[in-house]
Amino acid sequence: MLEHDRPITRAWVLHPDVKSNHSRRLAEPALEEAVSLAAALPDLQVVGSEVVRLPKMHAGMLFGKGKIEELKQRIKAAEVELVLVDGPVSPVQQRNLEKAWDVKLLDRTGLILEIFSDRARTAEGVLQVEMAALSYQRTRLVRAWTHLERQRGGLGFVGGPGETQIEADRRAIDMQLKALRQNLDKVVKTRTLHRAGRAKVPFPIVALVGYTNAGKSTLFNKLTGAEVFAKDMLFATLDPTMRKITLPSGDDVIMSDTVGFISDLPTELVAAFRATLEEVLDADLIVHVRDISHAQSEEQSHDVMQILESLGVAEGSPLIEVWNKIDRVDDEAREAMIKTADRTDDLYAVSAITGEGMASLLFDLASKLKDPRSEAVLELSFAQGRERAWLFDQGIVTDDTQTDDGYKLTVFWTSLQKERFSRL
Repeated sequence: MLEHDRPITRAWVLHPDVKSNHSRRLAEPALEEAVSLAAALPDLQVVGSEVVRLPKMHAGMLFGKGKIEELKQRIKAAEVELVLVDGPVSPVQQRNLEKAWDVKLLDRTGLILEIFSDRARTAEGVLQVEMAALSYQRTRLVRAWTHLERQRGGLGFVGGPGETQIEADRRAIDMQLKALRQNLDKVVKTRTLHRAGRAKVPFPIVALVGYTNAGKSTLFNKLTGAEVFAKDMLFATLDPTMRKITLPSGDDVIMSDTVGFISDLPTELVAAFRATLEEVLDADLIVHVRDISHAQSEEQSHDVMQILESLGVAEGSPLIEVWNKIDRVDDEAREAMIKTADRTDDLYAVSAITGEGMASLLFDLASKLKDPRSEAVLELSFAQGRERAWLFDQGIVTDDTQTDDGYKLTVFWTSLQKERFSRL
């Protein structure tokens, strides 16, 4: 089936604003993000959206009877086929609402999984999404994705129209997960070998991280001259991309563009995409890109830092912050942001579109990655030939003496090289 021949599913987006949930996000921006998530799938046409204010969640139906009937009228009048609920929906609630409204229903996790399955391109990305989907599916008694026909190059785990029950029992799903983990292990080993190969290259790695749609890929393209897919869309890119660039100082670095983060990212996806995010764990410098023009920029920043902390990245890794999209704010706010960035260490105000502020960022990247050198004496066994060869490749050995047990080397290295040596 050709791209333009895909059947379009009419969707309605609901954001439940539950008063009893004191940690809830602001309703209107949350609904706007949910609509943007839905728009990220080419098969969906959002024909309506609304915030549904609730004093508390109803265990069996999520919403109260009166609200369900009121929504039913609007959903029916708009000929809606799929309702997207921006939040968690239990299997029982899903089944009851689908029956009440005579539509298919997806919660936030299910929608994000749909987007990831549509976007995954590399072998690793496909495996990770499939694992996340099965882990999610395992907890549910009904199949969550029956509304979309998988003729857009799907991954095989999504059922077709009319298929409402999980055909395999949990044991069968567990067997599938085991097989997927084995396949993923092979792919991860390959990635580890690639990383080990990069460890031999004396280039620091700079990883771009940030909330989805913060402009990371646009910034990456501007810095590297690459043509990575960049669009004003949530999760425009999933698979990490790496390019070598030469900074104005003449130093070479490897720039890495990673998957965007999002609030309430499904735990299944955090676990499954850990291997991809290991690129961030290996980075010598993390660049946190923020969409400073977004009304929820502070909240988005908090979500990103929480995920980085859960991955063990935030502590001990050098991190700088880039306020992107200053071209989207008014002149007064823009000037204030630039002044704040000028006065604050490790903070830069830029526009990846116009290039404003990029020269200062590029110039300072080199100084962030340059380290004072110190001398150290290392004792290696004869079995550590690989480590010894790496030290010579780096050009940091000033003295090399053979001993009864191996080698005694004097090196003059940076803390960055010391850290890399410890990873070998």
